[in-house]
Amino acid sequence: MNNTFDPEKDYLLEDNYALLRPLKSGDFELLKNFGINEPELWKFSLQNAGTEEGMREYLKAAMEKRKKGTSYSFIVFDKTKNEYAGSTRLYDIDVASRNLSLGYTWYGKNFQGTGLNKHCKYLLFEFIFEQMEFERVEFRLDSENERSMQAIKSLGCTFEGVLRNNGYRTDGTRRNSAVLSMLKSEWLESKKELLKNKLI
Repeated sequence: MNNTFDPEKDYLLEDNYALLRPLKSGDFELLKNFGINEPELWKFSLQNAGTEEGMREYLKAAMEKRKKGTSYSFIVFDKTKNEYAGSTRLYDIDVASRNLSLGYTWYGKNFQGTGLNKHCKYLLFEFIFEQMEFERVEFRLDSENERSMQAIKSLGCTFEGVLRNNGYRTDGTRRNSAVLSMLKSEWLESKKELLKNKLI
């Protein structure tokens, strides 16, 4: 492997539409309004950041997992609106097997359906498959989260199945988790070009 993922390194990903930089504890001031004013963003999330204190805990957990090398969170900046839009995360990072998961993705309501997500995912896929040379990206989400399911499928990901009753929602109820994925070979052979053509 020519490229090794280093959780202590600050990676910067950007194009003319989006910028992703490592999430910092000081970003609380940039994101707290999403927690206070848009609690519905965490309806299907595994961690509820839908309050001011919830957002503090969300950032604290993200920083701790980065220190352990199992997770790497980005804050998302929308360059067209000149505003911070949300966050996304690489997690369950397994360097030895060249696998990781991509999730904990959320955007404020003003940034949903704008094309921002596709730009972010294009940058992340390039980073994961081409720069870091990972072989597989997995997505797991609440099987009832139809909006996110369609968004992930639109990226070119393959639906693999459902893990039944495998976790808790923030309200304490159990959930089924849908699993989707993309492989490095698929990205390089066709999915990259297909997603590039969807960017606005």
